[in-house]
Amino acid sequence: MQDKALAMLGMATKAGKVVSGEFSVEKAVKEGKAWLVLVAEDASDNTKKSFTNMCEFYECDLVFYGKKENLGHAIGKEFRASVAITDENLAQAVKKKITLV
Repeated sequence: MQDKALAMLGMATKAGKVVSGEFSVEKAVKEGKAWLVLVAEDASDNTKKSFTNMCEFYECDLVFYGKKENLGHAIGKEFRASVAITDENLAQAVKKKITLV
């Protein structure tokens, strides 16, 4: 895995600080547990709009990054259009890696 942001996402998953899937991510955002939401660039426009509005309202950071297949692979699943990181420090680390790319 060459992508350092996705590698960091994998580490966050192993630490148990990642939730994935639309409903789980939405729940984490609404409960104030999500520090960073990643939505795949190839997710549907409806999904992107939904998460954009939700993250704006709940003041959670949102990044459109990678493909569904890559996000899923990074966390040991098949396809994931959205994932949320529930640890502040890990979220900051992933954001730094994304801005370096």
